[in-house]
Amino acid sequence: MEHSTTSVFKEVTGMSIGWSVVMIILGFLAIVLPFATGIVISALVAWLIVLSGIAILASAFAGRNAKAVIWRLLIGIVYIAGGAWLAFHTQIALESLTVVLAVIFFFEAVLEMVRFIQLRAFPGSGWILFDSLVTLLLAGLIMLPWPSSSAWAIGTILGINLILSGITLLMYSLAARRTLEELR
Repeated sequence: MEHSTTSVFKEVTGMSIGWSVVMIILGFLAIVLPFATGIVISALVAWLIVLSGIAILASAFAGRNAKAVIWRLLIGIVYIAGGAWLAFHTQIALESLTVVLAVIFFFEAVLEMVRFIQLRAFPGSGWILFDSLVTLLLAGLIMLPWPSSSAWAIGTILGINLILSGITLLMYSLAARRTLEELR
């Protein structure tokens, strides 16, 4: 079955609207449960590191010689040990992730500003600039009171960011839909 460009565009913007709603709901959940959100995220990252270590161990024997095998085994062990340590010391993991989140938000804000400059002529692009400025503010709010901010920052600020990014995606998708309707 062949799809017209209009129907594909409408389907894509529909999916975008759906994802924006999911982002907004997850954002509210993160705000309501900030410490739990932070601990869950810390544990998830820790266990992903453990799984990465297992994958490195599993691939160790693909090395060309004994030296390569030994190095891969050692790296896999380091990943597993580090990940396990973080998984069982979630408060320290949470403090570390708090700093990482601030850095991620800073670079997200910079990239969103670049995207705004590229798209500023399109309807709804002001939301991209708004999102980038708020995200930059959030990055600063995390770093100033660190490490005490670790108890609330991951959940609360991630929640705010998800809500604003969800609203931005929703508004931009709705603007794209309106533009499509006007072109018909």
